[in-house]
Amino acid sequence: MTAFCSLEGKVALVTGGSRGIGAAVSRELARGGATVCVNYRAGGEVASALAEEIGGFAVAADVADPDQMTGLIEQTEAALGPLDVLVANAGITRDTLIMRMTDEEWNDVIDTNLRGVFNTCRAAARGMLRRRSGAIVTMTSVVGLHGNAGQTNYAASKAGIVGFTKALAKELGSRGVRVNAIAPGYISTGLTDVLPDELRQLILANTPLGRLGDPEDVAGAVRFLCSDEARFVTGAVLQVDGGLGM
Repeated sequence: MTAFCSLEGKVALVTGGSRGIGAAVSRELARGGATVCVNYRAGGEVASALAEEIGGFAVAADVADPDQMTGLIEQTEAALGPLDVLVANAGITRDTLIMRMTDEEWNDVIDTNLRGVFNTCRAAARGMLRRRSGAIVTMTSVVGLHGNAGQTNYAASKAGIVGFTKALAKELGSRGVRVNAIAPGYISTGLTDVLPDELRQLILANTPLGRLGDPEDVAGAVRFLCSDEARFVTGAVLQVDGGLGM
């Protein structure tokens, strides 16, 4: 009997796949049977150790560079075979109020978070369209759905991913390629560890499940959307936020 949400025999690529949510996703896809390429921009030792742990492959590339993304897809497929699953997870924050935000802080976030998703999906979609199969999962955020003070750059990038995902789902659906988004809430990672206690308590008070999420909570949702159990799901934005965004 085939396991639920099996990814046996699949080749997957996770951008920003060596830390935080990305690392949890890489492990979960591998647990489901996929062979995983762990993409990273910095921290090669961490990425290589994770790739070795899960029997995968680590490749350095900057998602903001379209040529590097084309090369990443080529390297992945040369090493592992045709790409079945793409998780466009890489992202950064440069939080500050808009009156203090520099052009660099705006551009860095848009280039990595939004342009990076475009670069990665465009490069991966070519082969998926030829093969008439594939699953793409993008990573947006509850902040992209509802906004957050001090994060205009991040919110704009993540809101853009929602529109991008829905448009791409319509473009690729007739060729058998599904495209969905995950919108995490506040997840226990390095990014949330620095939150002031007052803000943390406010978040928890507005989260019906009463806790921050774990990276594994997001990873399980990603695995579902990548699997055949989600074969009739495309263009969806799945909120994994403990009810915060209701």
